[in-house]
Amino acid sequence: MANNIATLNDLQIMARYNSWANQRLYACVEGLSDDDYRADKGAYFGSIHATLNHLLAVDRLWTSRIMGEYHGLSGLDHILHDDFTNLSSARTAMDEHIVRLTDRMSVGLDGGLDKEILYRTVSGSAEKHASPVRHILLTVFNHQTHHRGQVHCLLTQAGIKEPPALDVIVFIREMADA
Repeated sequence: MANNIATLNDLQIMARYNSWANQRLYACVEGLSDDDYRADKGAYFGSIHATLNHLLAVDRLWTSRIMGEYHGLSGLDHILHDDFTNLSSARTAMDEHIVRLTDRMSVGLDGGLDKEILYRTVSGSAEKHASPVRHILLTVFNHQTHHRGQVHCLLTQAGIKEPPALDVIVFIREMADA
């Protein structure tokens, strides 16, 4: 699907924004020492390392639910990749998957954006939930923004003077100029 901003719906824009923001964030994180990367600074998941793994785990959880596949996670704090290079590669692959998935659902494939997804929480509750794909994708993008903000703060604490700008409007301007 084209990347022309004028031809994309809001969820497609957010899928591309999500990828762009992750690329910028990971490029900044890559320059940290391993100690700064793994230091528990009191964020919800403790460190940058654990927070980035959490984001990837939750994206796997939600996209697996949409696709009707088993996610294989033991919890929301599951460390998928202990090595930053492997985590970064997995993040890029997941972001590409989310863009493709959003594009397919946006044009009505695989049940479309209004397809109801049935699921249970990872906590093991017997209660069943149902949400349309569009609400799940909104949750994915909002969740990413929430925790990227925490990582942004942790980068500042690690001494990074100017962490990358991650505002949607910056992305939209860049996309429109491309």
